[in-house]
Amino acid sequence: MMLSYYFKIATRSLRKQKMYTAIKVGGFAIGVAACTLIALFIHHELNYDNFYKNGDQLYRVIGVNRDGALEGRGVDFPAPFAPALKELLPEIETIGRINPNTLFTGGGNSIRRADEVENHYEEGFTFADPEMLELLEIPMVYGNRNSALSQPNSIVISKKISDKYFPGANPVGKTLIFNNDTQNPNQIGGVIEDFPGNSHLNFDFLISQKGLEFYPGEQTNWGASNYHTYLSLRAGTDVKAFEGKMLDAVFDKYLKDYFKKEGMGEATIAKVRSSIALELQPISQIHLHSAGIENGSSNGDLRMVWLFGTIAICIFLLACINFINLSTARSMERAKEVGVRKAVGSLRIQLVTQFLAESVLLSLGAFVLGLVLAHICLPFFNDMAAKSLTMPWMAWWFLPIFVLAAIVVGLLAGLYPALYMCAFQPIRVLKGNLNRSKKNTSLRSALVVFQFATSAALVIGSIVVLRQMNFISNARLGYEKDQVLLLQGTQTLGDKISTFKQELSHVSGVKSVSSSDFLPIVGSGSKRNGNTFRDAKKSSTSDEIGMQMWDIDHSYISTLGMKIVDGRDFSQDMASDSQAVIINQTMAKSLHFDHPVGQRISNNYQSFTVIGVVEDFHFESLKENIGSLCLRLGNSPGITALKINTADMPKTIEAVTKVWKKISPGQAIRYTFLDEGFAKMYDDVQRQGRIFTSFAVFAILIACLGLFALATYMAEQRTKEIGIRKVLGASVAGITALLAKDFLKLVGIAIVLASPVAYYFTDQWLADFAYRIQLDWWIFALAGIGALSIAFLTVSFQSVKAALANPVKSLKSE
Repeated sequence: MMLSYYFKIATRSLRKQKMYTAIKVGGFAIGVAACTLIALFIHHELNYDNFYKNGDQLYRVIGVNRDGALEGRGVDFPAPFAPALKELLPEIETIGRINPNTLFTGGGNSIRRADEVENHYEEGFTFADPEMLELLEIPMVYGNRNSALSQPNSIVISKKISDKYFPGANPVGKTLIFNNDTQNPNQIGGVIEDFPGNSHLNFDFLISQKGLEFYPGEQTNWGASNYHTYLSLRAGTDVKAFEGKMLDAVFDKYLKDYFKKEGMGEATIAKVRSSIALELQPISQIHLHSAGIENGSSNGDLRMVWLFGTIAICIFLLACINFINLSTARSMERAKEVGVRKAVGSLRIQLVTQFLAESVLLSLGAFVLGLVLAHICLPFFNDMAAKSLTMPWMAWWFLPIFVLAAIVVGLLAGLYPALYMCAFQPIRVLKGNLNRSKKNTSLRSALVVFQFATSAALVIGSIVVLRQMNFISNARLGYEKDQVLLLQGTQTLGDKISTFKQELSHVSGVKSVSSSDFLPIVGSGSKRNGNTFRDAKKSSTSDEIGMQMWDIDHSYISTLGMKIVDGRDFSQDMASDSQAVIINQTMAKSLHFDHPVGQRISNNYQSFTVIGVVEDFHFESLKENIGSLCLRLGNSPGITALKINTADMPKTIEAVTKVWKKISPGQAIRYTFLDEGFAKMYDDVQRQGRIFTSFAVFAILIACLGLFALATYMAEQRTKEIGIRKVLGASVAGITALLAKDFLKLVGIAIVLASPVAYYFTDQWLADFAYRIQLDWWIFALAGIGALSIAFLTVSFQSVKAALANPVKSLKSE
């Protein structure tokens, strides 16, 4: 009965103060919505690859290479590495490999059913050992796990692909053709369930590696690393001891003999042995703990998870602070109520309970509204974060946690206002002599400083991310990314590719045409080919440097607007160019060539003559330094690039499409632009910027509500002072400035406190970029001016209202 009474009184009180109730609930709801969205994101990130039954025994092998203070980590191993581990180490229960390398048609390909003629582009291809199905416990929809990949040229597809190409049917035994290669059809051996959205593996096509060699001797070659190795250990295996045993076994039996055949001496082999190591990475840690590991895919960032979690806590604290400030700001209107209730015998505990009931009621309402807002905003958040999050309405834990959190937050947020208002002395309150001292001003001021410091830090972070993206967009790349049209999947033209390029060169608006799968962007079908070369005058493989070797055609450099700084470009009139290369400036420096043109480079398989040096250009993300690069003439026709020199792009694309349909009738044309591929490389940075900006807006909105609360409170405290000043001739502008001055000081303090914190974290974020902006002073000044302006506008509303009030009303009791 008493509880019902408390809630009835609370409801009545909230109805009397509709505007302030709306502000309280609204601020709380925004905080709840923001926290809910971030909590869903964090939960999703922390639960990657947690669905395997044997997950605690499942690992990915990591290779470590140390060179002095430098340390490199990667997941690519030679083809015989995994079979050697299985042969030598009985602790391994199951081991398997995947090869998603785009160099061997991993990634994306054109695909069609054998009984159809039109190709469709699909991504998510990888080559896989048959053991991978067992190792990863992948559920089968059709087919047998033990035999699905047991035959050469067999393939397993995901349920999504099966439903798309074979709707309502069992496709096992059916045939698929990739890239119009009718000589090597792939027979479907099984259909697997789609990989969950929180799996670091997201393949739709698993092509069997049974009996497959990409070139003669590839499966026994220890000199080429293209395979990712996964394994499960037998129960009770000491992982740390096994890591050391793993390298010892493989090195002693295989690698030592391989290095001897490559011409290495005993001292060099010993040096190599001391500089490498093998580690096991639990599969559940791959997504968030792969920073610094070269694995050919984008993973999550544990630092961002912690950062977003911190932002969520701060935003929620801002909402709680708002509740406290708004409650105490309106406390004078409740003072006589408290005095009367105390005078008629109400106990302190009863008053505290009543105010806490009011707080819990507000909290429940705010949580309900916050969840509704989160549900409405979730599609937009998914778009920003590139996720597919859903509200866990049906989860057994959701409602209990929701209700418990609302009650706990309501009690904690309402405790201070309740104790504060219950401390009023009834005699002084009823006489109108309520103490207006500044006893609690310090606390409220500190809360506002915290609110605006948090907001300012988020604003600074948003500005830095946007500035870095602007820097990336306008950086001098060493090639021309604009007005370059990329035709995808042109390898399906086969021997018609030369005719296709020739006809394209006659299209109005097309300046030049080049075919190469190797482009200075990551993704979008662009390939990579890591290799090692040395100065041909040196004989030891220890003198080789790591570099990229790209196959291009004669018009590649001119089409992409690159610059030859020494020597010449490839020429169709020079037959010897088939044994020639063009290297970049970084490679020339790495090989210590003062005059590179005419020098010869080699490894144990091939030798080339350097005919030119191309100016360094960025062929990876700006997060990385420019590496060594070697260009040679070769056949790599998967992507055809067209340099366009007309403003009428639609007309040019229409003309190009006509040529495509003429050469490849019945096949849909697929194209992108080079600048779009470049921008896509930084999707993660853009997402971070959008998320930062969105939550910065949330934080500022909540902080402004808190500032409005404090302005209201201070105006009430100084009502008679304002009246006296007006009687004595003070202007509205003067009174407004008087009231606003103290608040602007608080915001100024907040900016001073926020700046070093924001500087530290943004500098840490920028450290991931080899090419980055400098944190100029004006970034912090701009954020400060913005925060001060917003604060002034917020305070001015209440200040002007107080300054315009009739002084007679405030002084009539004197």
